[in-house]
Amino acid sequence: MLIRLILMAGLAGLSLPTAAIAAGPTYTADELVARNLEARGGADKLRAVRSMRASGKMRFGGGMEAQVRSVTMAPDKARFEFSLQGLTAVNAWDGSEGWAIEPFQGRRDPQKTSRDDSKGLIRAADIGGPLLDWKAKGSRLEYLGTEDIDGTAAHKLRVTFKDGDSQVLFLDPDHFLEIRVEDHVFVRGQEQVSATDLGEYAQVDGVYFPFEQGQMQVDAIELNTPVDAAIFAFPAAKPTANP
Repeated sequence: MLIRLILMAGLAGLSLPTAAIAAGPTYTADELVARNLEARGGADKLRAVRSMRASGKMRFGGGMEAQVRSVTMAPDKARFEFSLQGLTAVNAWDGSEGWAIEPFQGRRDPQKTSRDDSKGLIRAADIGGPLLDWKAKGSRLEYLGTEDIDGTAAHKLRVTFKDGDSQVLFLDPDHFLEIRVEDHVFVRGQEQVSATDLGEYAQVDGVYFPFEQGQMQVDAIELNTPVDAAIFAFPAAKPTANP
């Protein structure tokens, strides 16, 4: 999902509430997964999405905005671009290794990145999201009850991935769509926790996506358009000019 890519822009984690409240009907974890997948368009439609292009803007203080673009190709490729004041940062994962161009850090040439530093992209490459076919992916799932999210008794599902990282998904009790995602990611042995609120869901080719993602507003999403896999690969060295 596009939501994982905004982590690459260095957003700070939100303040996380801890109090649980009573909700209406109770559900099992499997029932909540089924309702969520149905609300998003159905498992078959989600599996049919093989590529996704998205563009939008990220808002900062003082009225400043950055342009963001992402391209993902199932099952394991993702690229994210962040443009501000004439400079463009690039982060990419080609299915086995990551790389980045970081002009805001003074690095204009592509550099290889570690798997830990590429985790946001690796998650983003899973376009269908962590609940789709979670058993086949080797994940673990548990229902954590409900929690008050801005007055909504949201259902909490924790998905633990094979690498030990996890996400807690907060589902709206009426529509069963994610209204918050909380990431627990281990980077060089240290757990990093961040959260992103989601909203303004809209349908694209029969599948629902959140167009409001924390500080980012998505303007457009395209599904299953042709994508050249070369854009995810580490850039080839520029040829040296002849003397």
